[in-house]
Formats: sequence, structure tokens, C-alpha cells
Amino acid sequence: MTEPDAIHCDQFLPHPPAVVWKALTDPRPHARWWAAGDVRAEVGHRFTLDMGPWGEQPCEVIAVEPERLLSYRFAGTTLDTTITWRLEPEGAGTRLFLAHTGFDLDSPLGRKALDGMGRGWPSVLENLARVLAEPAS
Repeated sequence: MTEPDAIHCDQFLPHPPAVVWKALTDPRPHARWWAAGDVRAEVGHRFTLDMGPWGEQPCEVIAVEPERLLSYRFAGTTLDTTITWRLEPEGAGTRLFLAHTGFDLDSPLGRKALDGMGRGWPSVLENLARVLAEPAS
């Protein structure tokens, strides 16, 4: 069953969960595949993500299971949605599941964000795969 107010994506990455986890939780690689910000896998940690033309978006980590799950409130002052990354080992790699939930479909901003981010998330996941495939420097 799909939620009308949610975006769900999954992508296989040919890297172990520890490598994918680092890309999700270390500000340096995170800035290279998605957005700059002081992301950290610590429940209660507040940070912002620089979303370029959409400005700095406040976030707060709400759940962490190292190398398995990272969930945070995203854009708490405007969209107030939740982004959850779930990692599952698959062979020698990782299946990464993304759930972006809680869009307010009664608001024009919520509807526009759901539509735009629904189209944008696959590109973000492609960026992640590309960054992970680059040789370590």
C-alpha cells in the first residue's frame, strides 16, 4: 500500500552498509551527493541542510540504528516532513530504502513539495551512487 502523502524509493548500492551509512551521516560526503549540513547520527541532533534556492532547512534526528536506520524531521518550520533512510545488507552491497513522509496535501506548499521531491529523489539517489563509486581520495 502506498501512502498518498509520501515518497518511497529504493536503490541497490554495491557497497557494504558501513560505507553507505558514512555517506548518509558524514557531512563531507553528504554535501557531495545531496546537501551541505552538519548531519550526524545522534538522536536529538539539530542541523540545517542547505537546499540552495529553497534555503537552509532545519532538521532534527529522531531515530538512529547504526548502519540500519536514520530518520529525521525535515524542514520543520515549513514542510515538517520526515525523511527515513533504511539500510539492508544485500549480497556484497546494500539495499537503501528512502521514505519521505508527512506532506500536508491540504496545503499548496505540501502538494508542490511532494510533486517536486517525488521527481527529484531518484536523481539524488543517483548522485549518491555516483559519489560512492568514486575512488577514495
